[in-house]
This record gives sequence, C-alpha cells and structure tokens, in this order.
Amino acid sequence: MSFYRIGEVARSTGLSVDTLRYYEKLGLLRVERTAGGVRLYSERDLSRIGFIQRAKAMNFSLEEIAQLLEMRDDPQHAREQVRELTLQKLRSVETQLEQLETLRRELTLLVNLCRGSEEGCPIIDHMDEEA
Repeated sequence: MSFYRIGEVARSTGLSVDTLRYYEKLGLLRVERTAGGVRLYSERDLSRIGFIQRAKAMNFSLEEIAQLLEMRDDPQHAREQVRELTLQKLRSVETQLEQLETLRRELTLLVNLCRGSEEGCPIIDHMDEEA
C-alpha cells in the first residue's frame, strides 16, 4: 500500500496543507501518523479528498459533506438520506438562480436607463432610493 505525505497530497489535489489539516480537525479525514507524528495519506484518503472536492464543487457545506461521507460508507442504507439532502441542495440552487435572474433583469434595466439618461446617474439614484 502506498502512502503520501501531506505536501505531496497538497500538490496533487491543489489543496493547501492548512486545508488538509482543517479537514482532519473536522473529522472529514482520519489520517494515519508515524510515531514521529508525520501524516501519511493512503489511496483511500485521496479518494475521500476527491469526494470532498466534488461535493464542495456542488456547493455542499462542510457539515453536509461530513454527513455525505458517513452515508458513503453505507450507501444502501443511506440512499434516501442522500436523495433528501441532494434535493434540499437542488432547491437551494433553484432559489439562488431565481434571485440571480431577478438581479440580472434589474441590472440590465439600470444599465439601459443609464444609457438613455442625460442627467444624473439612474444607477446611483436607484441605489439611493433602496437605502
């Protein structure tokens, strides 16, 4: 079995050494150590790190990722929980998309108002009205 030191893992994953230590502190990783305290990462640890990175890319929080990692160890029994957590995340993303679409329309309107204005600045005026 191959083991990797923290610097090697940081370089190969693109994560900082501090991030890897933080993940260990949170319990997301359970890394073996030598008698001298040097962290040794296994292939299994690298797989967990990859899982964490993909889950973060899907906008899961570290707390949610901890839950997903627990479920990952027993996927058949956790299937419904994983589906529910993912559904909640999907709903959150859909809400964010709706908010962003509203913001896009409002900003587009302000830019167009600014182009057509010969006096003052409609963008600043609009922001003053909202305050």
